[in-house]
Amino acid sequence: MKHNLKISLIIVLLFLVAQFIGLFIIDSYLEKELPFGIERPEIEENISYLPLIFAIIFATAIALVLIKFGAVKVWKIWFFVASVYLLTIAFGSFLIQGLALLGAIFFTSLRYFRPSVIAHNFVELFIYSGISVLFVPILNVFSMIVLLVLIAIYDMIAVWKTKHMIKMAEFQAKAKVFAGLAIPYARKNIKTKKAKKRVKVFTKTAILGGGDVGFPMLFAGVILKTSGFLDASLVAVFSAIALLFLLVFSKKNKFYPAMPFIGAGSLLGYLIGLLI
Repeated sequence: MKHNLKISLIIVLLFLVAQFIGLFIIDSYLEKELPFGIERPEIEENISYLPLIFAIIFATAIALVLIKFGAVKVWKIWFFVASVYLLTIAFGSFLIQGLALLGAIFFTSLRYFRPSVIAHNFVELFIYSGISVLFVPILNVFSMIVLLVLIAIYDMIAVWKTKHMIKMAEFQAKAKVFAGLAIPYARKNIKTKKAKKRVKVFTKTAILGGGDVGFPMLFAGVILKTSGFLDASLVAVFSAIALLFLLVFSKKNKFYPAMPFIGAGSLLGYLIGLLI
């Protein structure tokens, strides 16, 4: 097991909470305009996976350039602006747009300037809802299935072959701005040179990348749009079960691409929904 059972269950629970937060936010926007006149992309549903794939490749290329030049400050600014933008959309589902923006700035700032496990994961629970709200209306089941397959292949290549996904995770850890769920654990007493005393620090962290949270949410959102809340819930639940399977049977100190497992769980949930 990569992490102990308690930590694995916490990660899976946070993942599942994020999925259902996403479903409720997506549902609230199905017949509602986005705050501040934000407009969704206008793309034909059957080919909408193509620009998303290109966008992912483009964003990855930018991230790798930042990593190469060690541009930590640029990464932080980019991430801060994106977080405020997406949280504003997410909070706009239950707040007036002015309060949504203020809330987004407050919680993003809290995450940056007063970092904690709670502040970090609170933002992560909502941020992918903002992405899903933008793209669910332009996706259909076919394009989403194609996207899941392509992302699973990309994830395997990025982790096992080129290993640039590992470099990106290490760079984010260095910048102390990680896109994804993170639970530090295994405290250890370490003597610091500055304080000249022993302090407790976390020596391990269980992480789940942002894409591993966002893509199953997109699929569940598309199923919500086309088939209703029950079928979408099955996608969310079975993707969480697949994640738990991965965490339980993975080995320590090894990196695994999560999307092949989570994507398979999402598709299984969709198929079960069709049979019910």
